[in-house]
Amino acid sequence: MTWPHGYGHLPLGEIGSTLDEAARRFSELAGPTWITATRQTVARGRRGRPWANPEGNFAAALVLPRVPPETAALRSFTAALALHETLAALTGRPEALSLKWPNDVLLNGGKLAGILLESLMAGGKLTGLAVGIGVNLAKAPGADAVEPGALRPVSLAGETGIAVTPEAFLETLAPAYADWEAQLSTQGFAPLRTAWMARAARLGETLTARLPAEEITGVFREVDLAGHLVLSTPDGPRRIAAGDVFF
Repeated sequence: MTWPHGYGHLPLGEIGSTLDEAARRFSELAGPTWITATRQTVARGRRGRPWANPEGNFAAALVLPRVPPETAALRSFTAALALHETLAALTGRPEALSLKWPNDVLLNGGKLAGILLESLMAGGKLTGLAVGIGVNLAKAPGADAVEPGALRPVSLAGETGIAVTPEAFLETLAPAYADWEAQLSTQGFAPLRTAWMARAARLGETLTARLPAEEITGVFREVDLAGHLVLSTPDGPRRIAAGDVFF
């Protein structure tokens, strides 16, 4: 694969968090830049939960400057599609992969990768975005590392026997992401939504979305053009902008 034009790469050794480095170095970066680490000591997931990062797994934050605030959240779909494309190419098993709203990639029904978006601010305004990506290439954390009811963590090596270094993974992921990003920029979200829906986990099945103040259970009908999860419930359709989904 050819490294995408206009994208930089900043490889680091052991650090606290690629997302923290993205925030700290944002003003120094001239354009979209992948920040990778061999090890993170304080990696985090959604709502500040710890993210286990054993050696040999992929840890990165993609810094995107000049992201329009109204489309910033859609980068979780861009990243998910790029991860799916990369993993399908590496394994030759697209049927074993699926995408879980809003930010997970599943392999054989277990959680293989997670995505976390964080805003990059300047002068009180959103001026960029950090797309944090973690992939269990070599090892998966134990079941005790995830909250009750969450999907079992899996690794690429454990499920398929395929060994991929983080460096080799990025060589495929970076151009895949650049292609989906270009499509979003030129054609809007509609084609990405169609592609994401074709890879969606548990479409048409009942699931529960946990929000800060309530839980909503319903049938997963679609993701709308704003990126919201749409559930059919006894009280009618519910559109959910953000939350944790449980099967």
